[in-house]
Amino acid sequence: MDLKSIRKLTLTINSIILLLVFGLAGFFFLCKASFLIWFSIPTTIVYLIGYVLIFKDRLDIYVRLVYFWLTLYMSVSTICLGYKFGFHLYCLSMIPIIFYTEYMAEKLNRSKINAIAVSGIIVTCYLISTGYAAYIGPIYETENGIAGLFWLFNSGIVLFFLIVYSIIMLRMVGSYEKKLTDIAHTDRLTGLYNRHFMMTKLEDSIAAGGEMFVAMLDIDNFKKINDTYGHNAGDYVLETLSKIMRASLDDSEISRWGGEEFLILSDGNAEADGLPKIESLRKSIEEHEFKFEDKEIIVTITAGLAGFHKELSVDQWVKKADDRLYFGKNNGKNRVIIKTDAELAK
Repeated sequence: MDLKSIRKLTLTINSIILLLVFGLAGFFFLCKASFLIWFSIPTTIVYLIGYVLIFKDRLDIYVRLVYFWLTLYMSVSTICLGYKFGFHLYCLSMIPIIFYTEYMAEKLNRSKINAIAVSGIIVTCYLISTGYAAYIGPIYETENGIAGLFWLFNSGIVLFFLIVYSIIMLRMVGSYEKKLTDIAHTDRLTGLYNRHFMMTKLEDSIAAGGEMFVAMLDIDNFKKINDTYGHNAGDYVLETLSKIMRASLDDSEISRWGGEEFLILSDGNAEADGLPKIESLRKSIEEHEFKFEDKEIIVTITAGLAGFHKELSVDQWVKKADDRLYFGKNNGKNRVIIKTDAELAK
């Protein structure tokens, strides 16, 4: 969750709490709890100040202010009306939410809140206020029926906040897990699969069966490109080439195998489907205008293809494509090889 989303959520929560304060003030009036009616005035001011702090991007101050006041409000209401009204239940939502808040502050590089210390203060206030109400009794006496209804209402509010923040946390965890998975599976520069993950793809494809082929391709004279134009130019070529491959081979799995080498996995017959497909890619790359800092760079590729046969392991299958690639590299470059001369002679 980014800062904009957090600000939007905080505004919504602040508005909900402010509406609750107005509603509770009316209830306190009916209960003739004069102190709580007057106490609603500074409470309203606190949440109005909250809007200012949110818009000024002072969420750290806002959280500290709101947590202090909520704890005070919970304690005072429990002492005045008794624990049967359920005001003390708010601590059940406050404690997990403060840990969420501390986590988000760390993620956004904001001033952190000591969640353990704050939780300790909330628990202490909870014990004091409920203990007072249990042993001495509430300051204002009300009907048990009203207390029961209000206990249900406060329980519903607490459960609502717990559910909302639990959903948010689950979505955040899912989002971060996806990011970690993407980092583990993809090459940072090109955004393509990395070698490790492509090996898993190859093994899964073999297990699933079916006709398929791999193509190992290499950028011709890549070292010369780096030496002539610099490594930034080399990175530009790798990134641009990856975009061309993704656009041309949207039905295939593509990985950066290492350095300037790429491995492509695709369904179909190597000769009937793979050769025209990779040859078309070769031409697209040859005809593409690679321009870095107003300098035109000539970029071509050489590729070796290998169809899968049941007697091949993953390593043997990839090596077959690799051998054909290096045959092409040693015999003119800028070519797609499906069989070496030695293989043709058999």
